[in-house]
Amino acid sequence: MGGYFSKTFNPATDISNLSKRVFIVTGGNAGIGYATVQHLARHGAKVYLAARNEKKALAAIQQIRQEGLNPGNGEVVYLPLDLSDVRNAKKAAQDFVEKETRLDVLINNAGQMIVPSARSKHDLQDIMVVNHFSLFVFTTTLLPLLKKTAKEPNSDVRIVNVASEGMGSVKDIRFRNKDDFNDEHASALWPAFARYGRSKAANMLFTKELQRRLDAEGVPILAMAIHPGNVDSEGIQSIVANSPFVLKPLLHLLRGALFVAPEKGAYASVFAAAAPVVRAESQKYKAAYIAGPTATITPPHFKDADDPMLAKELWETTESILKDIGV
Repeated sequence: MGGYFSKTFNPATDISNLSKRVFIVTGGNAGIGYATVQHLARHGAKVYLAARNEKKALAAIQQIRQEGLNPGNGEVVYLPLDLSDVRNAKKAAQDFVEKETRLDVLINNAGQMIVPSARSKHDLQDIMVVNHFSLFVFTTTLLPLLKKTAKEPNSDVRIVNVASEGMGSVKDIRFRNKDDFNDEHASALWPAFARYGRSKAANMLFTKELQRRLDAEGVPILAMAIHPGNVDSEGIQSIVANSPFVLKPLLHLLRGALFVAPEKGAYASVFAAAAPVVRAESQKYKAAYIAGPTATITPPHFKDADDPMLAKELWETTESILKDIGV
């Protein structure tokens, strides 16, 4: 418990100057994403704040400036991104490639948490579209630019996927077909949380397979997954509000006693994205799972996270489904 309040990592002092480097942070208009953008921009980075709602995104950018983005600091730019449809995710990536000639770090932070089961697009669960399929499309569409940047002298290109210990809520899952992706987890104590956990397990497996493929090509890009820790974000507030009645009092108590502010909740993302030690010890951090404000490598909460066949199955079935959609 005390580890969450450790001062072993502090973005204010443990991040080098990030000027001339370009970042994307999805879901950057609130919570952990907002704090991530703020930390990076204060070190000189040019950060694209990717979000669906333009009004909220521009308000967030204005707030970041008011809270301490001074001349000489970095720059924050709005990038429209709607993850509810894989086609929109692809277009957002293509739009970015038309604007920029480099991308140093992609932080896939945006996602749904506890939502009703629904299939709004392509006969796929909404949470899997937002948390996995659109993330996959957005990342792979940006991959050629990330690889191009990685070829430049002194480059340090990274991909950071925000996972969660919630992936520990599922086991023995598969990704063979649409039915596997659309599993309702009806027998789980809390089906909505199990569906969320499956999407986060997919994030972990995607990270593992992505790193394997990058290594096979000899591309020096680091892919990592992170768990922010217990953070009092909008997502957690939603979990508490939508939790089963019997769990609600306990979650309220835990939230008040153990959860940190989003500013610290962003530490793991910022560490994975920009800490010099990550590149210095790249073999150690490849496909690592970095947890909490202490930014500590820890075993993934999903027991099958290191199953290469399951990761390969996820990737190949995802590609097959996207091909059928026409993306």
